[in-house]
Parts: sequence; structure tokens; C-alpha cells
Amino acid sequence: MNNLKLKPTLAKRLSTSSLDHQRNIRFGEASSELLSDFLSTLSNQNKSNLENVSSGCGSFKGSRVVEHAFLICEEFRLDPSVAYHAVEILERFMLKHIENISSQQKSEVCDGSVCAARGTYEELVFQSLRDKFRLFVISSVQIASKVTLHTNVIDNSSALRYLQLVGTDCPKQKILDSELLILKTLDFKVNIPNPLSYAETLLEVLGHNDPTTPVEHLHHLCRYVLQFVYLQRESIYSSLLMAVTGCLSPSPDQRAKFVPVTEDCMLLGVGVIAVAAFIYQTSAWEKVVEELTLITGISAKSIVDFTHVTVMHITKNKGK
Repeated sequence: MNNLKLKPTLAKRLSTSSLDHQRNIRFGEASSELLSDFLSTLSNQNKSNLENVSSGCGSFKGSRVVEHAFLICEEFRLDPSVAYHAVEILERFMLKHIENISSQQKSEVCDGSVCAARGTYEELVFQSLRDKFRLFVISSVQIASKVTLHTNVIDNSSALRYLQLVGTDCPKQKILDSELLILKTLDFKVNIPNPLSYAETLLEVLGHNDPTTPVEHLHHLCRYVLQFVYLQRESIYSSLLMAVTGCLSPSPDQRAKFVPVTEDCMLLGVGVIAVAAFIYQTSAWEKVVEELTLITGISAKSIVDFTHVTVMHITKNKGK
């Protein structure tokens, strides 16, 4: 049996075509060769993303946005993976779109008589976005539904009915324009691996390396754990920041240096699996952590810290 443990420093540079292939395969169906390709591709993708992290990352992954994406997927009976994918698309689009229109409107304002009014262009930017945000969310879910196989697709008529249902009425043409704006702003690069892809791929590799791993049980739990982490993202990462720094009030510099941690999908993937393993069988979870460290190169301490913080939040919420 081939060993799928990936040494990050030796990871192969693969094209995104393997990500396309991955979307054609359900959990548990990939061969060992494909799993190796998937894992290498995700590792390289994650490294690339972390090299381009900005201070605004995470701004559009708040609990209300994530919950809205999940509710849309529930309404249309879409796989939860669509919601994660949609949130990733929305985040990347909004950061780029705000950057574009800020530059444009700042130039226009400074050319006019209100140039001296500090903050005017920021107000114009957010004013123009406020009424469109709900439309951007449904458009992101639309796009995610179209690039994710094994799921339904939200067409413009369905999107229009949903918007009317939640009290937002707009012409069907605006829905089409919104979708096109997102695609063009992202240069049509919307085949983005989402956190669930990382967790499922790592879990399959874990099962391949150690056949005694209860993969099916952990997969079931991982979906719930990942959803919880995404909905409690801000509070969990705030607690993790305090845990790793030992400070109840981390400095701005510490917070800035911590941003890449919040965007590390590989860490999130191993953390979610470790939490699921802790919940399923506490006596065996250290073995899972050890194996995940060998697969990804992420330190056992980082995985344990993530696990302890997340379990603490799960326990706290359960007690409410």
C-alpha cells in the first residue's frame, strides 16, 4: 500500500485540474494516487493563499454572513460544501471590489469640491454596497452551486424568488449583472478549494495511512464541527490568539501577525478532524493528532491548541 504522508517541502507542483477532478468524486471514492494529487494541490494552494493574506481577510466571514449562506443552501437543498465555497467566493470578491471602487470613488471625490471632507469616499463606498450585499451573497451561492457537482443549481428565477421571499425585490437583470460582476472581478477564478475540501481530503489520507481509523464516523462529526467553527469563527480564533500569546488583550501587532493563522485552511482541516476525534474517542485522539502532524507538518502543539479552544467553545455553547 502506498504511503500518502506528504512532506510539505517536497510537495509536487500540480495544476488546478486536479481540483476539477476532485469535484467529480464523492467522499471515500478517490484512489490513493488521486488522494496524493489532491493533497499536494491543496497544500500548494494553501501556501499560495497565505503568501497573499491581507489585513482585510476574514471581514466577510462573520457569523451572520455564514449563517445566511447556510440558510440559502438549506432552502435550495444544496450540499453544505456549496455554502463554504460561496463564503470563500464572496470574501475574495468583496475585498477586491471594495479596493476597486474605493480607488475609483476616491479619485472622483478628490477631483471635486468635497475633497477636503475626510472620509467622504469611504462613506460613498459603503453606501453603494449596503443595499447590494444580500444580492452579492445569493450570487456567490449561485456561482458555487454551478461549479460544485453532485448538487442542484440555483438559476436566476430561483434566486429572484428567494430575494422576494426575504424582502428584497429587484429585476432579474440585476441578478445576472451581479453574478457577472463577481465573475469578472475575480477574473473567473472561482474554482477555489473550500475548508471542507481540506478536511475531507486529510481525513481520507488519514484513513488510507491507518485503516483502523473510523473515517466514516469522523467524517460525519467533522461536518458538524466545521460548521460550528465557521459560525463561531471570530470568538474561536480570538480565544486561540489569547491561548498562543498568553495575553488577554493581544497587541495590534500580535493581531496582525495572527491573521494568516485564521486563513490557514490546512490548520483548520487538521483542527476540525482532531476535534471530531476527541469527541468520538478521547482515548485515541492523540494518535490521530500524531498522524495529522506527519501528514501535514503542522506541529502537534498547534493542533492541540486548536482542539482545546474549539472543544471549550462547544462545551460553553452546549451549556447555554
